[in-house]
Amino acid sequence: MTDCGCTKAKKDLEEYLHNELQADDAADIREHLANCPDCESEVHVGIVLTEVVQRACKETAPEELRVQVLTQLRSIQATHLS
Repeated sequence: MTDCGCTKAKKDLEEYLHNELQADDAADIREHLANCPDCESEVHVGIVLTEVVQRACKETAPEELRVQVLTQLRSIQATHLS
């Protein structure tokens, strides 16, 4: 393992957070993060952002709002297709 440096750590951050890197690359980034407060801070922001997006994707809009949005979309489509 070798410290990959800030440039590579930041470039591969999203893949790292989603466990999409080869084991060696992930280990290099982990080692870098252990010694770089700036990059570790970016990882923390990435983790929080990912969690918020995941939670938001699980929520559903109230039925009344969904009906209003669909009605408006259909109205716009009808206007533009005519």
